[in-house]
Amino acid sequence: MGEQMPVLKEPSRKRMGSRKLLTIIILLFVALLAVLFFNSSISKVSEIQIEGTRFVTKEAIGAASEIVIGDAFFRTSSSTIEANILILPQINEVKVTKVFPGLLKIMVEEFPVVAFELSKQGEMTALLSNGTTVEADSDVMQLVDKPVLSGWTDDDPVKAELTKQLGKISAKQLSDISEIMPSPSSAYPDRILMYTRTKFEVITAVSVLTEKIDTLNAVIETQEPGKLTMLLADKYEPFINENLESDEKDTTQ
Repeated sequence: MGEQMPVLKEPSRKRMGSRKLLTIIILLFVALLAVLFFNSSISKVSEIQIEGTRFVTKEAIGAASEIVIGDAFFRTSSSTIEANILILPQINEVKVTKVFPGLLKIMVEEFPVVAFELSKQGEMTALLSNGTTVEADSDVMQLVDKPVLSGWTDDDPVKAELTKQLGKISAKQLSDISEIMPSPSSAYPDRILMYTRTKFEVITAVSVLTEKIDTLNAVIETQEPGKLTMLLADKYEPFINENLESDEKDTTQ
């Protein structure tokens, strides 16, 4: 008697039509939710907080950011907003933080004030470490530990470099310098003349200022007022010697 062949079951048919329909319904539902969300007030910028400004107005920061209240919250990335604000010459760093729903925080850090300058109109302006000139308000003018630049032209590249070098020096090291004037020579086109609040007269150059500032402060702390030259070599001569020599000449004549 021959073996009986097993009965093969027919494979069950998947309900493909129902699954496709369910997928389409879910996608339509998600799309509807997205449309409702992006058209609701929740998806809009409802508040912009700007902090850290001193010389730049909040209006200027807001204009540079290219974001206003009512814009789509996710329309522009934080990095793009930061890049827009960094175009402003007074801004050194900026951090943009988005807090859902609707809050945009902008924290800026401006370049520090390194010196003051008397404008042609007789108004005192402040110089930032990147060479930018800003109006010095009454609060800034209270910073009396900054040098005043005099005798400089607006487009002098040495002045621009000087502000950058001053920005590398601590406020404590600069606190005794009262005035800085240009004093170029053939050997040192960037030579400068500085006066200190402790009555020293200092000849140096912008290119060596940062490396000579410690020497300057050491002389000021240990010596009597006098003339100090800090270029290729350092030379100090107290004013008292000049007075004695002048008196000796008068007595011999």
